[in-house]
Amino acid sequence: MSLELEDVTWPTGDVFEDFLFVFRRCLAKYLDIGEDMNVPDDFTQSELQTGKWWRHLLAGGIAGAFSRTCTAPLDRLKVFLQVNPTRENMVRCLARMINEGGINGLWRGNGINVIKIAPESAIKFAAYEQVKRLIKGEKKNQPLEIHERFIAGASAGAISQTVIYPLEVLKTRLALRKTGQYLGILDAARKIYAREGLKCFYKGYIPNILGIVPYAGIDLAVYETLKKKYISKYQANNSQPGILLLLACGSTSCTLGQVCSYPLALVRTRLQAQERSAKGAEGTMSGVFRDIVQREGFRGLYRGITPNFIKVIPAVSISYVVYEYASRSLGVNMT
Repeated sequence: MSLELEDVTWPTGDVFEDFLFVFRRCLAKYLDIGEDMNVPDDFTQSELQTGKWWRHLLAGGIAGAFSRTCTAPLDRLKVFLQVNPTRENMVRCLARMINEGGINGLWRGNGINVIKIAPESAIKFAAYEQVKRLIKGEKKNQPLEIHERFIAGASAGAISQTVIYPLEVLKTRLALRKTGQYLGILDAARKIYAREGLKCFYKGYIPNILGIVPYAGIDLAVYETLKKKYISKYQANNSQPGILLLLACGSTSCTLGQVCSYPLALVRTRLQAQERSAKGAEGTMSGVFRDIVQREGFRGLYRGITPNFIKVIPAVSISYVVYEYASRSLGVNMT
């Protein structure tokens, strides 16, 4: 079966182009490399009709779970830096985490992070397909424009985040917990609910949803713009973008998306980490934002972004390898 992604056909016969085709499809469709705001890619009609889409989702879930587990210490380090108002560097923060909970403590909160992968991916894909149908209307055979794809992707991200957001709050609380504070996921949920009520499970929801728009929009728009400009420039030579150029496009778009949306992610984490409902401005998005700028300056809005960037390369590499073997075991090809 030959599957197409814009101007590239799988397989192309060139090992580097084939790798890049697989890499970008996985990156766009299955993998979480930043803040869970990636825009899902399209499944083909053949995949939808034969039911193979769920195997791709399962393989993507396995790959995501494995890569998140491998990079969980960096993710927990990022959360610690985000909620710590002092100017503590990564090395000191990591040493403090190990002293408090040992090496195993570096994986606190990873269990709930893995659990939420499958429903998040499934809900995001289902919502994306439904929103696309609404946007297309009678124009079913026409491809979506970039702004339409952005609207569909942002809507799908917002819907999936709304459904699984309580798990995001639990992940943050479990990552920050002290030794012996909670016995597990259910115990943490029960104690947090008893102490703070149901509303606490949606702390930081507004900045989280607002962060989807700049991240998804910039990531998609910049990548497509850079790649299409290159193709139009070299189209006379029938030249396709090389692996280094496309990786540069993907890295640039992802970096710009994270830089623009990271302050909102930081505010979201600070709100999630609040043990009790803060009163007044301290419990609001604008209040937390203002407090960060006053205490730490504008640089404080990017606390923890370094480990977030560091984990991208190993997370994507591990996900690619695991997805490759998982999809083969499930009887589907990388597409």
